[in-house]
Amino acid sequence: MDTPGIDVAYIARLAKIELTEEETAKFSDDLNQVLEYVAQLEKWDTDNIEPMYHPLPIYDAVRKDEPGQSLSNDEAVQNAPAAQEGQFRVPKVVESAH
Repeated sequence: MDTPGIDVAYIARLAKIELTEEETAKFSDDLNQVLEYVAQLEKWDTDNIEPMYHPLPIYDAVRKDEPGQSLSNDEAVQNAPAAQEGQFRVPKVVESAH
């Protein structure tokens, strides 16, 4: 694979970021090194490799979803700072879109 260069100055203009010439050169070198590494990875034959979601085997550590005893409505709202008609009363946090 021929590694294309990244036009850091162009990307910086799109992102409305002001970079000095030294920063542009440094980021250009850094990004080109990343592209060279990706090009090395593309040389590996991965046709018979099964995709992984995680590099280590992970097993579900979550308990089984079984019904259990839950709080009554009165118990749930008894420590609430404000409750009304069995519901938690909270301040409005979203402004109207109109």
